[in-house]
Amino acid sequence: MNLILFEEYERDLPLRKQDPRYKHLVKTLHKNTGDEFEAGVLGGKRGNGRITQILGDDGLLFSLNLTEIPPPRLPVTVAVGFPRPIQLRRLLRDLSSMGVSDIHLVCCELSDRNYLKTTLLTDGGARSAMIEGAVQSRDTVLPQLAVFPSLKDWLESGGVKARYDVNRIACDNVEPEGCFGAEYSGQPAAIVIGPERGWSSVERTQFKSAGFKRLSLGRRALRTETACIAAVASLGVFL
Repeated sequence: MNLILFEEYERDLPLRKQDPRYKHLVKTLHKNTGDEFEAGVLGGKRGNGRITQILGDDGLLFSLNLTEIPPPRLPVTVAVGFPRPIQLRRLLRDLSSMGVSDIHLVCCELSDRNYLKTTLLTDGGARSAMIEGAVQSRDTVLPQLAVFPSLKDWLESGGVKARYDVNRIACDNVEPEGCFGAEYSGQPAAIVIGPERGWSSVERTQFKSAGFKRLSLGRRALRTETACIAAVASLGVFL
């Protein structure tokens, strides 16, 4: 853990011995009473925490001194054709770590409908994965997560139309109109990556109508999660 993150309501509560954060501080980092650690509050500021008392089986008490604003979010929305649940958890973690502002899960024409049955979206697993990514990158703010029943619904959503009028990019290695390049970096963007089976002809037509450019990430067929990371890195490294 690069940052010990707390919910706002936890600020005045003991950190229990069974909590993974306690184990990381005491067992891994060998922190004792009076020692400081990097800390933050979800959705708020970050800074330092201090262990004020170790209570044995009752955990430990701590204080927080949070004065730093978290790093700015990348002005990038990543929409992805619904991936396998095992991929989804890693994808949410890594995109959160990279600092994208929004993650949208889209049920495309060639998506496997069984993937939508994942409990990650109902049992807190998705949020837990994004928190893990935030901890890795020393951030306190999570991406906004949303689910859309079709590509058409996503393309017509008010948020996409209002916020991303510059770079609209659909990753398409099968029938691309160009390649990712530095000219697409440094500006707000909406990137959409297809499901394992790719885009349908109808969806390619929808992209054209919505002003999206279909761009290739190269000659190799990438996993969905790899394509997401590569696309964000192509833009985000310059932001």
